[in-house]
Amino acid sequence: MAKPSRSAIERELVDRHGRTYAEELRVNLARGTPSALFKLLVAAILFSARIGAKQGVRAAGALFEQGWTTAGKLAGSTWEERVRVLDRSGYARYDERTATMLGQASELLLERYGGDLRRLREEAGRDPNRERALLRQLKGLGNVGIDIFFREVQVAPWSAPHWPRTTTRSSRRQRPGSPGPRTRQATVRVTSMLPLGVAASAGRATELLG
Repeated sequence: MAKPSRSAIERELVDRHGRTYAEELRVNLARGTPSALFKLLVAAILFSARIGAKQGVRAAGALFEQGWTTAGKLAGSTWEERVRVLDRSGYARYDERTATMLGQASELLLERYGGDLRRLREEAGRDPNRERALLRQLKGLGNVGIDIFFREVQVAPWSAPHWPRTTTRSSRRQRPGSPGPRTRQATVRVTSMLPLGVAASAGRATELLG
């Protein structure tokens, strides 16, 4: 029996495990607009806290329903308004702290990049490490959030694929009998299309592709 192709495995994993966070939030990243990228940034900040994926999606959706879909609009909201929306959407444990960080991140994004994350990338010279360093300056966005942002943004005209740090590091260490570079690349590509909670399932693809 012939082995399934890489593309067939990718489609199967995506079909089996559902949509990405951006798709759940109806964020059209294919256009690569400042608003779409900002909405993904907000979601990444929310997912950086120790919460469930459903809570993060619900909280992000609640913020967007208020019309806070750009850095300017979110910065124009009050801290009390943000806290109230986060609290109602099940984000009560981190509502006050997150409301502060969202406001600070929006203001910094406006001040330095005119609210446009594409300008951040240009300032970074399209260097992934530099992009990470600049994103880390935004309040509330740590390594986990940055990994989520890069993983989800790959469908947008942003840059070459960026892989989560853990995957990048592990791909540098090849043990005898471990999958080859092409297999790892396919697995990473599949992982990038899956929601964070099920991304680990893509590791099974190495057995099929090996």
